[in-house]
Amino acid sequence: MLIFLDLETTGLEDADKICSIALIAVENGVQNILYELLNEGKKIPPKASSIHHITNEMIKDKVDFKSCESYKFLQEYNNINATLIAHNIKFDLKKLSASGLEWKGQILDTLRATKHLIPECEFFSLQVLRYELQLYKKEEETLVAHNALGDAKVVKYLYEYLLDFASHEKMCELSFKKVLLEKLEFGKYAGRYIEEIALSERSYLEWMLSNISDLDEDLHYSIMHHLS
Repeated sequence: MLIFLDLETTGLEDADKICSIALIAVENGVQNILYELLNEGKKIPPKASSIHHITNEMIKDKVDFKSCESYKFLQEYNNINATLIAHNIKFDLKKLSASGLEWKGQILDTLRATKHLIPECEFFSLQVLRYELQLYKKEEETLVAHNALGDAKVVKYLYEYLLDFASHEKMCELSFKKVLLEKLEFGKYAGRYIEEIALSERSYLEWMLSNISDLDEDLHYSIMHHLS
């Protein structure tokens, strides 16, 4: 079974909780969709609402994660025969774990797989890839960005696109393999080659290593590689 997943949360800090979950489960050509708003006991700040458009009024009477249908579904299929697929899956696994679910099946990260398989992409966020790879052409109706169900559908489209570059098994393997990135995706040097920055502005990369505590591990690996 393939389970395409997306979560929306009250924020990006460790203390933040899931406020929306979507699953698209596919097995033997049969598709099952679940989408739920959740209330994990943490208020949604306006900044988070401005991104995913979920408000505290909308989740006021909703159940917590362990009481929802999505949790029951994931627990039922929480085994090696199921693959959980998400974009930047480490974030999702961390939030699922914090809410009481430890995933024991296979995992596939479309973010890392894309970085390995299509390194020439300028940026790798799900929404940028949606347009750069023209995944939107598969949409039966225009999907809303940062809506859990809409994003889960884009993850599915991206996975299907990547199958032209590698097998399912290879993508699972790549999900655990660090990526040597060519360009920076953010900051004053966004879009520039890391190798070039290492030659001309080495101190900037050293500053990033010393001061950005939550630096993406692939970026950390890539900066260390180019500095050495």
